[in-house]
Amino acid sequence: MGDYDSRDNEEIFSKVLRAGRRTYFFDVRSTKAGDYYLTITESKKFTNDDGSFHFKKHKIYLYKEDFAGFTEILNEMTGYILDEKGEEVISDRHQSDYQRPESIVDKDGTPEVTPSAESFTDVNFEDI
Repeated sequence: MGDYDSRDNEEIFSKVLRAGRRTYFFDVRSTKAGDYYLTITESKKFTNDDGSFHFKKHKIYLYKEDFAGFTEILNEMTGYILDEKGEEVISDRHQSDYQRPESIVDKDGTPEVTPSAESFTDVNFEDI
């Protein structure tokens, strides 16, 4: 086994974010060439009917040449969500039998209308 094999298993730098049933692992790893990249792993705990549990994991590999674009889009998307919906976690206040109300009211108190399929029109790329 070469130097790479032992370095690959070594923790170069790691952080953990525990978030309810989810845990996020941020790990810096090394390429064969000795450069660094980031792995982000989401681990979610599921309970079986018999009380035992298992984890499902999803992993993203992020290389430094993609950091700027990834960060820009992540900041844009998270900013959009917070601007549109605020920081309150709505799902935490809902009961398991929660049903969405038929009419939604905007911030200014006016009813929000959900468009029907008939109200959509085709858009050509030339229109954009």
